[in-house]
Amino acid sequence: MSVSHLARRTLTRRHVLVLAAAPVALLARPATRAQEAEPLRVVATFSILGDWVRIVGGDAIVLTTIVPAGGDAHAFDPSPDQVASIADADLIFEIGLGFETWLDDMTDAAGATAERVAVSDGVALLGADGEVHAEDGHDHGEDDPHIWGDVANAMHAVGIIRDRLAAADPDNAATYEANASAYLAELDTLDGAIREQTATIPEDQRKLVTTHDTFGYYASAYGFEILGSALSSLTTESGDPSASDIAALVEAIEEAGVPAIFADNVSNTDLMEVIADEAGVELAPPLYSDALGDADSEASTYIAMMEYNTDTIVTALGGG
Repeated sequence: MSVSHLARRTLTRRHVLVLAAAPVALLARPATRAQEAEPLRVVATFSILGDWVRIVGGDAIVLTTIVPAGGDAHAFDPSPDQVASIADADLIFEIGLGFETWLDDMTDAAGATAERVAVSDGVALLGADGEVHAEDGHDHGEDDPHIWGDVANAMHAVGIIRDRLAAADPDNAATYEANASAYLAELDTLDGAIREQTATIPEDQRKLVTTHDTFGYYASAYGFEILGSALSSLTTESGDPSASDIAALVEAIEEAGVPAIFADNVSNTDLMEVIADEAGVELAPPLYSDALGDADSEASTYIAMMEYNTDTIVTALGGG
């Protein structure tokens, strides 16, 4: 047998042995951390907050939103299935400040041990009197929890979401950072656009009368006055106001000379129609207050909601 033929036989046998062993070696190779790790299980309490978490978390998380689009977080009563859906959560994002009055009981019933993160922490809060309060880390029962009306507060919340997701899931920290950075740029653009649009409304008409007391932060950030002492009785959880409350609000509307008042997407519009008729003003299309709209609506995301609300307000109050 020639040397060259022997070499070919030797190489051939060696290659066969290597190829035969290769699948075993591949099977024996330990899985990477990314292959082993399950996506982070994250809960958001309602649709607006859920939109922020969805964008920052992207495909790296499995998200459950408790109160869906179109749902009223004030009047929410969780079903057994909804309670069970949060039992194994890793993180629960909430507004805090007493907004989710049902969350303590819900997490207790589910036996949930997830970390709860209040995205209002660090926000300059508005009180029931409309004055700005410095957030000091304590529970303020009289503070307004509807922080999303000011886009700057949404940006603050996005930063908290990014940081807590990254702390809980360091392997995907770069993903959360990139998603948050891109979204923060969009929110900054949105804030500027709202300021530009609302500035076109005559100053004496920058007054809001709405069904629900959700728009305090919007008014404070973008130069509006909230009208009417009866507004506190028009919240979704308090029922209909008294006849004297309605009369007081009608009088305030007439004195202010505003051309329109606003209903919202989680309240019955019948009462506002009566008030508009008595005050002789227009009832503008409903604003989106405590919930996003459905997927096919004009307010299916936070940015779309804020754009729609601003367009509606500016048009109804004589801006251009």
